[in-house]
Amino acid sequence: MASEPLSAGYLLLGSDRPKIRRALARLRGRFASESVELVDAAGTTGAEAVAACNALGLFGDGGERLVVVEGVERWRAKDAEAVAAYLADPAAGSVLALVAEGALKSEALVGAVERAGQILRFDVPKPRDPSVWVRGEFERLGIRADADAARALVEVVGDDILELASEVDKIGTWAGEDPVGRREVEELAAPTSETFVWALTDAWGARDRVAVLSACETLLERRTKEPFAIAAALAGYVSRVRAAQALAGEGLTAPEIAKRLRVKDYPARKALGHAKSYSSDELDEAVVRLAALDAALKGASRLAAELELERALVDLTASGEPAARA
Repeated sequence: MASEPLSAGYLLLGSDRPKIRRALARLRGRFASESVELVDAAGTTGAEAVAACNALGLFGDGGERLVVVEGVERWRAKDAEAVAAYLADPAAGSVLALVAEGALKSEALVGAVERAGQILRFDVPKPRDPSVWVRGEFERLGIRADADAARALVEVVGDDILELASEVDKIGTWAGEDPVGRREVEELAAPTSETFVWALTDAWGARDRVAVLSACETLLERRTKEPFAIAAALAGYVSRVRAAQALAGEGLTAPEIAKRLRVKDYPARKALGHAKSYSSDELDEAVVRLAALDAALKGASRLAAELELERALVDLTASGEPAARA
């Protein structure tokens, strides 16, 4: 984009938000700062964006002007029509950049820009493991990180691309030219409200008692969360696995289950994988055991909270052959 002639209009969209931001930054870099106008589609119609393009800047080199409209997924057909009419005869020196942060309400906008401008679509590949994308970002930034470090970052942060990109940048700044492994990622990356417990839920899903207790010990030692928060997060996850198992039994696919549970595809696939380790009866019993743990942590037991939590984890991963779905 830095060397090619500018188009009259651009539509930037897709799931790879960091790439969209970088592309937009490159585009803005081709204009004087005072010749760039930033507006939001929440308070700007298509007609108003067109009017801004027609009002040529007085300070930019050669009268050039860039109008950036964020959040155009809110726009409707009439806004797309205004843009289409403008791009059929755009103002000389003006560039209209439309940025979508989600699914477009009107595909007419794509057609409008496609006819007279450029569609810049940046989608994150959808591998079964988002760490593939993370590893690519490490390589792009020249960070010496191995595959295990990339997996660890997804385990800690989750699969939100913006959050992953932010953590990759932070780790790269800290590491410099030093290699980055799992240990460095676990020490540096900031867990989200959901993912702090992923190491524990993954171990529970694999029915690995040793790993479950080790993950619990790590959380308690680091004071990442108190026993009650750990128990609550685990209970929520067990309920998700139980629901995923039931929906799979009804014949729903992984994407359909993700939509029904209101989670992304990756967490839904993890839940389905873990559901294979337990029968429906065992998951029912797990819910009951976690309810008893909740009561104990709220005062029904005189034992230390950490001990109650560890006892429950032992019960939840009681030895047995991984059961087929009931």
